[in-house]
Amino acid sequence: MSTEDTTHAPLPGHPGAARRVSDLLPTFPWDKLEPYKRTALAHPDGLCDFSVGTPVDPVPEVIQKALAAATDTPGYPTVWGPVELREAIAGWLRRRLGAEIGPEAILPTIGSKELVAWLPGQLGLGPGDQVAYPTLAYPTYEVGARLCGAEPVAYDSVDELDPSRVRLLWLNSPSNPTGRVLTADQLRHAVAWAREHRVLLVSDECYLELGWEADPVSVLNQDVCGGDHEGLLVVHSLSKRSNLAGYRASFVAGDPVVVQELLEIRKHGGMIVPAPVQAATVAALADDAHVAEQRERYAARRAALRAALEAYGFRIEHSEASLYLWATQDRPCWETVAELADLGILVAPGDFYGPAGDRFVRVAFTATDERVAAAVARLKR
Repeated sequence: MSTEDTTHAPLPGHPGAARRVSDLLPTFPWDKLEPYKRTALAHPDGLCDFSVGTPVDPVPEVIQKALAAATDTPGYPTVWGPVELREAIAGWLRRRLGAEIGPEAILPTIGSKELVAWLPGQLGLGPGDQVAYPTLAYPTYEVGARLCGAEPVAYDSVDELDPSRVRLLWLNSPSNPTGRVLTADQLRHAVAWAREHRVLLVSDECYLELGWEADPVSVLNQDVCGGDHEGLLVVHSLSKRSNLAGYRASFVAGDPVVVQELLEIRKHGGMIVPAPVQAATVAALADDAHVAEQRERYAARRAALRAALEAYGFRIEHSEASLYLWATQDRPCWETVAELADLGILVAPGDFYGPAGDRFVRVAFTATDERVAAAVARLKR
């Protein structure tokens, strides 16, 4: 019998292991909001939750029917999806974005968040590489860099970045959290910078159909990219426009060489959108009526909340698009979160999206008409 020390090293992922992936990541931001949610839930009239921005309205009937009709699909779907799906996406890109693109340059994804988180690693980025994203931004851009060991870098202007180190440049227009929309000239400048320095530009355009005081433009629009998609990708989601957050329906499109590389990698990982969701996506993209109807709902909620917040003493900045109001009282964001929680209103602190947001809160208008009306009444009192 061996007399060697038989003490086992910790299993990967267990405390004491040399390195855990979770050690690379920031604290999950929504966990910090839980105490304030408990306060808001205790309000006698209940919680008005404007924090996460999850859809609350019904899935349109045309989409539900398409999903139901495709439930008897016992075989494995493909990662790339049927050509009918990719042609439906290409048709929507042509109709809504002004982008001429073929089905070979389109790939369905399992929601846009997983793509954002895993894209740098799937493209082979790692230590020594930089992933750049806006100063105020969706936290998953930073997470995606950290997951593959790359360096996350926040920027206000692409001109301040080190082109010798940046490998992936994120744009986000309309912005989460601010609702800011980049102009066509600003997009053209970013595209030119990325092409000059051979940097892959990825534009997160999930809120593109939700412009209120501006008309958002895609980087794949011919007036922006000149009809050439080399070095460009766009990310789109049906979660907001079609109330499909529960379906995880989204896609990436653009440079066909990069899309094909992602396809090969994702085939090995089995990253497959379920066949019924693929069918529902086709139906959703073919129908513009439900999008217009949902926009009307959001427009009314946005107007009511904006007026009430301004009357209460908030200043709204940007917010010309997306599903959020970017609001400030010119005081630390957590003080505002606490004050509103006492009214039973839950909002997201601006520092979730970067230190530059530490005096703002993000107010989502993805709540029912009844809850919006309740919050408006409380703010007016």
